[in-house]
Amino acid sequence: MKEGTGSAGREEAVAAAPAAQGRHRVPAQPAASDSDADRRRDTGRDRLAGPEDDGSARGEHTHGEPALARPRHAVQRSSVRGQVLAALRTALVSGDLRPGEVYSAPVLAERFGVSATPVREAMQQLTQEGAVEVVPNRGFRVVERGAREIAELAEVRALIEVPVMLRLARTVPAERWAGLRPLAEATVRAASSGCRATYADADRAFHSAVLTLAGNEQLVGIAEELHRRAQWPLVGGAPGGGSRAVLIADAHEHTALLDALIAGDLDVVRALVGEHFNGAE
Repeated sequence: MKEGTGSAGREEAVAAAPAAQGRHRVPAQPAASDSDADRRRDTGRDRLAGPEDDGSARGEHTHGEPALARPRHAVQRSSVRGQVLAALRTALVSGDLRPGEVYSAPVLAERFGVSATPVREAMQQLTQEGAVEVVPNRGFRVVERGAREIAELAEVRALIEVPVMLRLARTVPAERWAGLRPLAEATVRAASSGCRATYADADRAFHSAVLTLAGNEQLVGIAEELHRRAQWPLVGGAPGGGSRAVLIADAHEHTALLDALIAGDLDVVRALVGEHFNGAE
């Protein structure tokens, strides 16, 4: 295929062939506008002026204009970058973005129906998270990871989460644990679907809800980031890790752990937590 001119053309040349063949397809996203005008509007006033916000606090002259009534429904803005980032994260977990492959922002943007800008911004975020790396004049390569990195992440997660869970097991009342039952059951349903990306979301939601009971937002944020990184597939896929049977077994550990927490059985909690992180997804 003839290369286009400029860096964007070279990026398209790298990824256009896989795209034309339908390989490594990223889930399609709804078209959205990302024009300069949209971005300028996003940096402007975040809400309509109400009685207590006449603009004078910012030095604006209102000239006696009547205050506008608050809208019945809050104005909603969708983040194109956020939608693209979520889609790319899903593609990483599901394996649609394959380790070692290079993907260009223009080609991915065409699939999403957006400009290349939010795709590049999302990819830069994934670069900071260690999921991809920049390939000058070509695009972004999905980082190749081995079993050792997965094991190290599991160890770090255990060092952070296990002591917290054991402390919470001694202090949180049974009714608070019972409130997490829907999230535990959601992981079982997600695992039964066989979709690794769906299970990854449900799995993180359950673990985050447990850690939230500790009342430490920094802890929750760090643990969730480690958890997300642990869910990216290995080179060539995660042997056994993506099978439906393994996901279901992992999900049932959540419900068993919750039963033990509700019963206040610390010995069982300790054993289940240790087993869960030894085979952490």
